[in-house]
Amino acid sequence: MSLASAEACAPAHSEPDCFGLELKSRLPAGGQDSFEFELEMRHAGLRRVRLRVEWTGDPRLPAVWVAGGISAHRHVCANQIDAQPGWWQELVDAHPALDPQRYCLIACDWLGAEGDIDAPISSEDQADAIARALDVLGIRRLRAFVGASYGGMVGQALAVRHPRRLERLVCLSAGPRPHPFASAFRALQRQVVALGQLQCADQLGLSLARQFAMLSYRSPAEFARRFDAPTELSNGRARSPSEAYLASCGSRYAERWSATAFLRLSESIDLHAIEPAQIRVPTHLLAVSGDWLAPPEDLRAFAAAIAAPAQFESIDSLYGHDAFLKETDRVGALIARALNAPTANEVH
Repeated sequence: MSLASAEACAPAHSEPDCFGLELKSRLPAGGQDSFEFELEMRHAGLRRVRLRVEWTGDPRLPAVWVAGGISAHRHVCANQIDAQPGWWQELVDAHPALDPQRYCLIACDWLGAEGDIDAPISSEDQADAIARALDVLGIRRLRAFVGASYGGMVGQALAVRHPRRLERLVCLSAGPRPHPFASAFRALQRQVVALGQLQCADQLGLSLARQFAMLSYRSPAEFARRFDAPTELSNGRARSPSEAYLASCGSRYAERWSATAFLRLSESIDLHAIEPAQIRVPTHLLAVSGDWLAPPEDLRAFAAAIAAPAQFESIDSLYGHDAFLKETDRVGALIARALNAPTANEVH
């Protein structure tokens, strides 16, 4: 029996039954599956959705759900079923924090990532879908949810809506609501994509939106270090040293994504809003100086308002918002401290 067909046997929003636990014991140490179910979406009503999930490591080990930004996906690191590097391969290789020999690492493709949901998608929808996947996998409780950027927002929603499904939240570069300046920047990106659609040039619109996004993910200091060279004339037009890099980022992104997926997941970031006092699980927050998508002062205030023990750390990095991808030692150390922290006997 496949996991997808077994989904009907698992309860929708409660602890999995004995069948679920038996199913967990049968899972291989690395696998993929696709779960389909009805989901009451916050803004779009009842929908039939599909969640694609991948796990690395023995499912009988403590489970850690790993989630990145809107362009992250279920393949976190190389494993038995897919030897290609994953989106967080550098951290898994460089630091033992997320060791598949100690934890079962689980991740998903976001709802809407296939461009199959042309309707508003909330972080709560993603959290509810993850809770359903845990039911099917037979996992009562996560050792932790480790979320960065949009993944951190989804982790917050999971902590609020399903607090008994995780022991702690590790939230990297994500606040309880988007910063107004960041929302304005994303709104302009969405307008660029919409203009591309009107011109029957979806890929061009996506490419330009991604290039703008790269400016928000990285820092002026990094660009000054990498591209400190004079602007040159080429075929009678001025070209700055960073243009080739940005164009490459944009074209790679446009090859893999659809306009609908980008628009709806970008919107989902800006629709995110939770009350910090509703988070009642131990939380570890990481902020990065120079990250204006998730400013350190906002995350510090967030930590102070959480209704559970909350640890706040801030680091300096050339990489701005993308520090969670690049600062493997320091980010790994924070995750390790969070996972090794004493576990409360109950959710307060």
